[in-house]
Amino acid sequence: MRRPERLILVLALALLLAGVERDRLDQWIAATDLPTLLSETSVEVRDRNADLLRVYTMADGRWRLAVTPDQVDADYLKMLIAFEDKRFRTHTGVDLRAMLRAAGQALWHGEVISGGSTLTMQVARLLEESGTGRWKGKLRQIRVALAMERQLSKDQILQLYLIHAPYGGNLEGVRAATLAWFGKEPGRLTPAQSALLVALPQSPEARRPDRHRAAAEAARDRVLARMSDQGTLSRDTAIAAQTEPVPHARRAFPALAPHLADSALSQTPEALRHDLTIDAALQARIEALAASSLNGLPKDLSVAIVVADHTTGAILGSVGSAGYDGHSSRAGFVDMTRAKRSPGSTLKPFVYAMGFDRGLAHPQTLIDDRPVAFGRYAPQNFDGAFRGELPVTEALRLSLNIPVVLLLDQIGPAHLMDLMRRTGTRPEMPGDQAGLAVALGGVGVSLTELVQMYAMLGQGGQARALHWRQTDDPTAPRQIISRAAAWHIGDILAGLDPPASAPARRLAYKTGTSYGHRDAWAIGYDGRHVAGVWIGRPDGTPVPGAFGGDLAAPVLFEAFQRLKAEADPLPPPPPETLILATAELPQPLRRFRGRNAVFKPAADAPKLVFPPNGVRLAQMDGGMPVKVRDGTPPFSWLANGQLIQAGVYRRETLLLGLGEGFSQLSVIDATGRAARVVVQIE
Repeated sequence: MRRPERLILVLALALLLAGVERDRLDQWIAATDLPTLLSETSVEVRDRNADLLRVYTMADGRWRLAVTPDQVDADYLKMLIAFEDKRFRTHTGVDLRAMLRAAGQALWHGEVISGGSTLTMQVARLLEESGTGRWKGKLRQIRVALAMERQLSKDQILQLYLIHAPYGGNLEGVRAATLAWFGKEPGRLTPAQSALLVALPQSPEARRPDRHRAAAEAARDRVLARMSDQGTLSRDTAIAAQTEPVPHARRAFPALAPHLADSALSQTPEALRHDLTIDAALQARIEALAASSLNGLPKDLSVAIVVADHTTGAILGSVGSAGYDGHSSRAGFVDMTRAKRSPGSTLKPFVYAMGFDRGLAHPQTLIDDRPVAFGRYAPQNFDGAFRGELPVTEALRLSLNIPVVLLLDQIGPAHLMDLMRRTGTRPEMPGDQAGLAVALGGVGVSLTELVQMYAMLGQGGQARALHWRQTDDPTAPRQIISRAAAWHIGDILAGLDPPASAPARRLAYKTGTSYGHRDAWAIGYDGRHVAGVWIGRPDGTPVPGAFGGDLAAPVLFEAFQRLKAEADPLPPPPPETLILATAELPQPLRRFRGRNAVFKPAADAPKLVFPPNGVRLAQMDGGMPVKVRDGTPPFSWLANGQLIQAGVYRRETLLLGLGEGFSQLSVIDATGRAARVVVQIE
């Protein structure tokens, strides 16, 4: 059908609608089969302030975001209605005056000068995705528009337009358009931006700013000129708006916290909106930090960062990898905040905290750093050196292995595992039973779990589960270690030397390096926040030369700098805290001797060197040689409780009169200290 004929039909239809009998019209409208009025929109993930973190395309690849009129710039709405449908608020779906005017102008000029479609009719077309050219389609749009006006309010109809209007490519709706073309939400728009948004839906592909910038600018300027002529905009405002550049490229949609966003979507796939505890601005800063932290490092290394408020348990930032993609060698799609890895030395503070609570040690207790073996397990310090006796504080700051294993041997590895579980951690053991190597990282934990454990220290020994969804109810805190023990640990860790150029005593922090240099860690906290950093290879292969102090600690301190300008101070010691020098401590706390020290002989007590306990010896005619080490002479020698020699100053002698069979040999020094062995004489 040629255009003049179509316009004549439109004019005839308009006259028919004006004169048709009302009852039949009502029946015709009431019988309308409406399209679905529920709009499918993109899934959105928002931060703690309701700012957009990430948005997903719909199944067909289109961006279509939920929006209501009150979320859109009011001046844009005025401009839209003034340009497209100035009697929108008063007509019943069809504007007969506009249709008659459009038809008359077309007949007079021989071409379309203005359209007669109302916003309601445009919504009908958008919902049914029907064309605009054929008169049957136009009639259908009129019928649907009239029916919709009877079921929906004007704002509901306007909302459908704001959701479905096309803006070029796979963009639908005003929110998708403002995010893609202007990089912002539609709440505050300039007159130039509003005019472009009014012009684009009329011809979204021919006016796409990224492909047809001149056409987009010309269409925008025509809208501005009409708004000036109608008085919607002042002339000066319209002229100034024409100088504003038209966007030349689409902007990327927000894609922050991708790993957490994916987790939220997988946990509740039916939800269209997910509200997280993440702070979008902070998340953007630490994602940039994660990417820059690997500059100059091997291409297959990854990084993970977690930042939380330990006073509430809310996770404020979570970076699972340096880049979220499935193609790079860094395996960016793997969320390393949840991966179970060996924590290295980062568990040592918790062993010492348990030792403080059990009365086994104090920060100023002297502990021996010496060669030691527990069966076949002989821990070594990282540098292979031994430092002798030193305070617990120094042993922890130097991250020595032997002292912490000595302490855990007295506490029991099972108690450390229990502490971890009570803080909400789910440790993974390579075997069925925890051994002493747990103190040095012989267990699997995730970065998020480690941050949760250190949050407990920051909260005076009270643990609560970290959470990242706004809908999660904060868990009630549980006292895991005493306030005094937590404060002591914080005071010790705050005394660690910070990385170069970082401020001292800003954080209580600990670094760790797992066996084989597979994982580099740094975890720290101040008076309010806690953060953790992991660097390594996602596949768990070694990173030669990687140390937590060199790789992860600078990133940790930089994360706190990006979190806030000034640190929140660590709390003062609670009243019950025992702050004393070594010499002022109670005698049992001055030196670490272990739980059973009271039953053990002193280091200088006599020791029978020969014969060894349990040995079998042949009968000796000249007597049995015996030898004692340490102790204070003179010595008394007994066999089976009978005194054989007394007042012996020599450390070697011969015992006579021993018969065949088992005999208990004893030596007593001048102070009454004794040693004994059992031998069998054949």
